[in-house]
Parts: sequence; C-alpha cells; structure tokens
Amino acid sequence: MLDLTARMHARRDAFLDAVARRRTIMGILNVTPDSFSDGGKFDRPEAALEQAKAMVAAGADIIDVGAESTRPGHTPISADEEIVRLERLLPPLLAEVDAPFSIDTYKAATARYATGLGVCVINDVWGLQRDPDMATVVAAAGAGVVVMHNRDTKDESVDIVSDMKRFFARSLALARSAGIPDSHVMLDPGIGFGKTKQQNLAALRATDDLVATYGLPVLIGVSRKSLFGLLLGADVDARLIGTLAANLACATRGARIFRVHDVADHKAAFTVLDAIDNG
Repeated sequence: MLDLTARMHARRDAFLDAVARRRTIMGILNVTPDSFSDGGKFDRPEAALEQAKAMVAAGADIIDVGAESTRPGHTPISADEEIVRLERLLPPLLAEVDAPFSIDTYKAATARYATGLGVCVINDVWGLQRDPDMATVVAAAGAGVVVMHNRDTKDESVDIVSDMKRFFARSLALARSAGIPDSHVMLDPGIGFGKTKQQNLAALRATDDLVATYGLPVLIGVSRKSLFGLLLGADVDARLIGTLAANLACATRGARIFRVHDVADHKAAFTVLDAIDNG
C-alpha cells in the first residue's frame, strides 16, 4: 500500500510540476455509453486501453477517465454502478499506461475507489459541494483536485463571474477545512454547466481574472461543446476549430490545463504558441 501511495503521490507531483512550468493537456477518456461526443466508443477494456495509450503518445500529460456522463440532460447513476463500470477498465489502464490519471466524478465513494488504485487527481464537476464526504476523501488520499463551477439551472440574470467567485470561495473553504493544501487545487470555470451562451463566453473571458484572484492553475474544458454549435452551427465532429480557438484564447489569458478529446491537434497548437511566446 505504501508503494502504491508513494507512486500515486509521485505522479500527482509530476503532473502539478508540469502544470506550474507549462501548458498541459488532459486527454478525455469517457468509458460511458451516453457521453455527448464519444459515448460507447471506449467502454470496452481493449478500446479504452488503446485510446489512452494513443493520447499519451500524442502528448497528453494526464488521462481523465469518466464513467458517468455529465452532459445536459444526462441520466444520473449511483456510485455502485459507476464503480462497476470502472472495475474492468481502470486497473488495466493504471497498470499498462505510463501516465498520471484523474477520475471525473462528484461521488466520494467513486473517488475513494479510484485513488485506492492509484488515480492521483479527482476532477469534481461540483467542486466538492455535492457530496459532503468528497473533500475528506481527497485529503485522505493526498490527491490533487479540480474544483469546477456548476449550477443546477441557467439564469441569464446572474453575474456569472461573481457567481463563480462565490462558488470557489466555498469550495476552497471546504478543501482547506478538510486539509487539502492549496497546492493540490485546480479551478475550472465549468463551461457548459448551468450557463447561457453569453455566460459561457464571459466565463472564458474571465480566465485571467481567476488566475489573478486565486493564484491557482485554471483548467479549461470546452472540447466539442454545444457552445460551438451555437456559435458556428457545427455538429459535434466539426467543433475542433472552435475548441482550438477558445483554448488558445484562454492560454494567452493564463490557463494551464486543457481538457480535450483531440490531443495531437492541441499539442501542435501549443507548440506553435509556445514558440511565439518564447521567441
């Protein structure tokens, strides 16, 4: 157990060190039957393993595994069902893919199961606020955590940046109370979650504000989202250019982590951006 914990912490630290030094890529691996973009494609062990290895080879710094779709209108599942989906997939992934892994879940039981296997980051779409045990589980494991802003409903009258700051203040208070150090926390403005089109755009514009306010790494997760359908009239498979444009804009505003389906394209784009930035 100590060896497993030490390896998990080493991978956590290696990932966080990379985030501190440069822009990093989080590859999306949905092992669900109903995710909006790739549902049903990678819910078999062989397919999941092949995709994870391909993303690492293409330049992903961490692989984010999701066993429950959180798309608008999704059907929630229990922690037991989520863990059942992971049981045949996660152990071989961790054993055969040389990369850090995160788990996309808001359930403490799932987070406990995943960190027990060696997952080093919890990506919580409810920012430690939906499951009262989540912060304690993250702290006990010594995992990193992505705190994402979310809302149950859209309300166009809300000042979304102020709402994000109130939300993050509560999440950070929960994290600190549980013993999670700030150095293990990343923030995500939650594009596509309880926000109108204009609020999503405002949240993206606020990337530099979030960086300046909290001094924590900001993660952007816009890959193939409906925002680009609204802006461009593009189907899911035709949203790469919109995704790249949004991520490059946020990169110039200080974002450090980019959660994407198209790893190789983003690696190329950031290589060019880095070359321009660094002369």
